[in-house]
Amino acid sequence: MALIELSGIERSFRLGDTTVHALAGLDLRMDAGEYVAVMGPSGSGKSTLLNLLGLLDRPNAGSYRLEGRDVTTLSPDEQAAVRSTRIGFVFQSFHLVPRLTAAENIALPMTLAGIAPAERRRRVERALADFGLAQRAGHKPDELSGGQRQRVAIARATIMQPPLILADEPTGNLDRHTGDEVVHLLEELNDRGVTLVVVTHDPTLGARARRQLVMEDGRLQHDSGDAAR
Repeated sequence: MALIELSGIERSFRLGDTTVHALAGLDLRMDAGEYVAVMGPSGSGKSTLLNLLGLLDRPNAGSYRLEGRDVTTLSPDEQAAVRSTRIGFVFQSFHLVPRLTAAENIALPMTLAGIAPAERRRRVERALADFGLAQRAGHKPDELSGGQRQRVAIARATIMQPPLILADEPTGNLDRHTGDEVVHLLEELNDRGVTLVVVTHDPTLGARARRQLVMEDGRLQHDSGDAAR
């Protein structure tokens, strides 16, 4: 079943007198449960694609269907509601709220969604245990290691049980050993049926995915899944 369907996606930006085509005529389908790596040089369109998939940006033309629904036609508030329940984000720089504890950061999406306090506590306790953070629940981000911060970020990204996780260079600020631990956590989520899309410059990480997309100049130059389709 198709989770993501992009058709004729165009995204351009004005830089002075120049128009930069960040994405040009992009057609793409991802099925539920896939593990996809998006690769390519800087400026190839990887981050623009991720922002569009995460409803953080809108295309100039084309359509984006998520779970069969055309989300390009939604209002900003409607897109925010989809983001909060259907998409989880994991960033290179963690993007945790500095003044909140690990437990409070994990709970934040549920707080914004209006989930009852008792249910929030239950889910946070489970997440802290699942991600090996039970002893760090009351610690703020500056009291955590890089690996612990990224585990908090992954717990926060998955606390609403979204079908799609978007990870932007998730190991970029971590040493190799800690990065491997984080990748294994993400892959365990994928094994449970979550669709995982990882943007990376790391060829080793990219090779772990079951499907590789290579971007160049805003276009999809290679899709390792084509042969299987």
